[in-house]
Amino acid sequence: MAMKITVIGLGYLGATHAIAMAELGHDVIGIEANPARLSDLQNGRIPFHEPGLPEALAKVLAKGNIKFKAAHDEESRDADLHFLCVGTPQLAGSYAANTQYLRDAVADLAPFLRADAAVAGKSTVPVGTSAELTAILAEATGFTPHLAWNPEFLREGTALEDSLRPDRIVIGVNDERSEELLREVYESITDLGTPFLVTDIPTAELVKVAANSFLATKISFINAMAEIAEVSGADAVKLAEAIGYDERIGNKFLRTGIGFGGGCLPKDIRAFMARADELGVGSAVDFLNGIDDINLRRRVRVVDLLKQELGNDLTGKRILVLGAAFKPDSDDLRDSPAIAVAKLIFAEGADLVIHDPISLSNVNTQHPELGTEQDLLQAATGADAVVLATEWRDYRDFDPVLMASVVKNPLLIEGRNAMPVAEWQKAGWRVIALGRNVEALV
Repeated sequence: MAMKITVIGLGYLGATHAIAMAELGHDVIGIEANPARLSDLQNGRIPFHEPGLPEALAKVLAKGNIKFKAAHDEESRDADLHFLCVGTPQLAGSYAANTQYLRDAVADLAPFLRADAAVAGKSTVPVGTSAELTAILAEATGFTPHLAWNPEFLREGTALEDSLRPDRIVIGVNDERSEELLREVYESITDLGTPFLVTDIPTAELVKVAANSFLATKISFINAMAEIAEVSGADAVKLAEAIGYDERIGNKFLRTGIGFGGGCLPKDIRAFMARADELGVGSAVDFLNGIDDINLRRRVRVVDLLKQELGNDLTGKRILVLGAAFKPDSDDLRDSPAIAVAKLIFAEGADLVIHDPISLSNVNTQHPELGTEQDLLQAATGADAVVLATEWRDYRDFDPVLMASVVKNPLLIEGRNAMPVAEWQKAGWRVIALGRNVEALV
C-alpha cells in the first residue's frame, strides 16, 4: 500500500532513498536545505554520479509521486513516516562523528510531527544517538515520539539496486507502531523474500559501523599480507585466492592494493573508535587503529616504489595517476586513496597529472593545485611512470601498446591489481603490482 513519507537530507543516501521509495509507489517529499542540490533535484538532475539514478528520477518525476522542498510545511504533517538521511561527517579535530545535522533535522521536523507518525533514522551514527534524538523530539512536541533506526547498506555504483533489492533490511524499534509502519513501507521488497530483521535500537545503530569495521579489517588484513609478500617474494593475490576458498573466510574484499576510501569506511571506523572510548571500552576496538594505519601505509608505498624505480628525487618527473574517485562508477573524492596518492606525489615535486573518466571537475574544484587532463593519451604523453589508482574499466580495456608509444618510460605501478598484467608486459611495460609477484607472468 502506498504511504506518504518524507526523506530529510538529500545527499547521496537521501536522494537515492527518496527515489527508491517513489519507485516502490510511495508518495515522497524530499527535504533539502542546500539550494544548489535542491534545484538540481527539482529540475531532474542528480548532483552526483550514480548509474541508473537519473533515469529513475525522471520516471518518478513524470509519475508525480515525488517532490522536493527546502523545508517542512503543513504537507509534512500528513506523512506517516519520516526518514532521517542527513550526513554525519567526521568532527573537525576529532575522530568522532558530527551528529549536529541530525539534531537540527529533528528540531525542524518536530512542529510537523504527528503523535502517530514514526521517525526512522538511516544515517550512520554512534550507538546511543537515537536516545538523544528522542529526547529532543519529546521536549519539542510534548509526547513520546515513535523513533526507530533503519541503517542503510548502499554501495556507490549500485545504490539504486541496493535500495530496491537489498540483501537485508534491519530495523531497530522499541514500539509496535514503528515496526508496523516500517514493515508496511518495505512490504513490496520483503514480499520478494528479502530478510527483515527486527532488533532493539542500539543493535541497529551498531550494525552499519560493525559491518564497515569488519570489511575494513578484511581489506587491511590482505594488504598487511601484501607487505610481507613484497619482501619475501610471495604473491598476495594467489595467497588471497588460496585462503578465500575457506568458506569461513570467503574471497570477497581480499584484493590487495592501495586500500579503501570513500565517505563511509574511513570515517565510520574512526567514529566507532571514538564512541567506544566514550563508553569506556576503547580497548575493545584498539585493533581498528592498526587497520587505519595499514590502509594509510599502502598509499605511501606507491611513492616508495616510484622513488625506487625513478631515483630518490621525483622533482620534475611526469607521473600520470589513473583515477581520482575512490572507486569506479563514482565521482566521490571523499578520502579517496587515488587523491591521497596524487597529493603525496605532488608533494615530492613531481609533474603530476590526473586522469579520470568523470571526476575531473570535482578534482579541479576540490584540489585545484593538482594537474588534470581529460584526454588519456595526452595525459600519458611524456610520462616517466603511470600509476593505476582507481580500477575503471576504461583503463583495464586500454591498449597498452598505444599508451607505450607516447610515454617516456613504460613503467606501470599497479595499485589495484585489476589490470591484465601479462598484456602490458608483452607491450614492453615494466609492471610493479602491490603485493604481487608478476615476474612469473613475463
